[in-house]
Amino acid sequence: MILVAYVLSAVTALVLVAISRTHRQMNTAAIGLGLLYGAITGYVLLYMQVPVDTFMVGNGYFFIDHLGLFEVLVATVIFILAAVYARGYVENLLASGELESGSLKLFYAAWCLLELVIVLAFYSDNLALFWIFAEMTTIISAMLVAILSAKENIDAALKYIFVASVAMLFAFVGLIFLFEIARSTLGTGTLNWTVLMQHASAFPPGMMIAAFTLIFIGFAAKSGIFPFHTWLPEAHAKAPSAVSAVLSGVLLNVGIYGIIRVFAIVHQNPAFTTVTPLILLFGVLSIAIAAISMLPEKNLKKLIAFSSIENMGILLVGLAVATPLAIFWVIFHVMAHAFTKASLFFSAGILHRQYRSHLSADAPDDIHDVFRFQPLAAWGIILGGLAIIGMPPFMVFFSKFFILLSLGSLSLWVLALVLVLIFIATAAIGYFVITTFTRVTPSGEPVDFVAYQTPLSMKAPIVILLALILILGILFPAGGCTFINQIVTELRF
Repeated sequence: MILVAYVLSAVTALVLVAISRTHRQMNTAAIGLGLLYGAITGYVLLYMQVPVDTFMVGNGYFFIDHLGLFEVLVATVIFILAAVYARGYVENLLASGELESGSLKLFYAAWCLLELVIVLAFYSDNLALFWIFAEMTTIISAMLVAILSAKENIDAALKYIFVASVAMLFAFVGLIFLFEIARSTLGTGTLNWTVLMQHASAFPPGMMIAAFTLIFIGFAAKSGIFPFHTWLPEAHAKAPSAVSAVLSGVLLNVGIYGIIRVFAIVHQNPAFTTVTPLILLFGVLSIAIAAISMLPEKNLKKLIAFSSIENMGILLVGLAVATPLAIFWVIFHVMAHAFTKASLFFSAGILHRQYRSHLSADAPDDIHDVFRFQPLAAWGIILGGLAIIGMPPFMVFFSKFFILLSLGSLSLWVLALVLVLIFIATAAIGYFVITTFTRVTPSGEPVDFVAYQTPLSMKAPIVILLALILILGILFPAGGCTFINQIVTELRF
């Protein structure tokens, strides 16, 4: 029973966190849970016939197809590396007084519980069950945002909960619509994705448009799509950097995953021609608001967060094209963005430890002499920045290029607009890096800073992720292409 293995692993990790007496013991439990999930997921990938739908009593609520397995693989990699990163990062938070020792058990319990809930969400066949798990990820991840001893973090977490949960109420109503559509058409109501996909072509288009629009509002807020994006920059910037990496690399994928699932149903229905312009519009608007917001931004973590909004918009644009080629690169971009953005937040976390303002949590980091104090983090931002803007040979280059190429076949005018917006976002990142990283103290003047002694546990994840996005950009395995093609086939594009 694969699902039971995931649950028991999480329960074991939670028990170990509860009985642990030191931070390192709790952190080891979190790392161990990630490794166990990696082993279980690897076993499913290598030794089981996917799709898997017979691994739990009460069949029909959970299943594993290639898309769910893909998302869990990406999430597991990021959780493992983020837990390793947290080993040194959290110790520094404790030393500086930003995190109280009494909150450690809560932090790691929420961490392990979040990992379990995300896996259950990606393996849910029933869309109502997926909605429940998606809502749970909001509450648990908000706890991780608010864990620091700062009022600003609590405000950011509350804003995150309010925006995401209110929008998810619309998704709840949309799921009721979808259930009634299935009941009136099939005689029996259902929200099982596999069943809905089989009968989607028979559903009334008008009701499908209404249901999709409502569901889209909820999951768009979850993934930071305009105009429901307002929580994202604050939450990602205020959260501990290990948490920021999980928020951007994994949590946003939960929302996009929900949109992809429901859009795949609509794609089998005549409502598809009406829904596609809606997705394209919100994709372009998300890219636009992100690009414009990035230009004046002086906070590094907020800049990276706005870049996440831009990339969520690119995913919607690719989804709106809806050709097999475009969907292939949308799935590829989900992985490329997750790994790249996690590396950027890890690097930004080191720079924040070095240059953070002790006067205000909202003050931009006073970054200067960066190659003298934190050369690895500086190069992590430079290389990660080049990767996220789509420079070859990094992974994002290929997904952006082919998504935009596919968009050109749909509308050259929209393509031209998106290219201009992407250029603005690229210029914003370039301007920040050039103006910030070239600030040096003149020779002869005293330097007030002492170099932050970055532990190996914080350096290693950056190196691993940068190597991963470079190697997979140059030598993406044929088996990986086959795997993503299976996802496209199962989604029926």
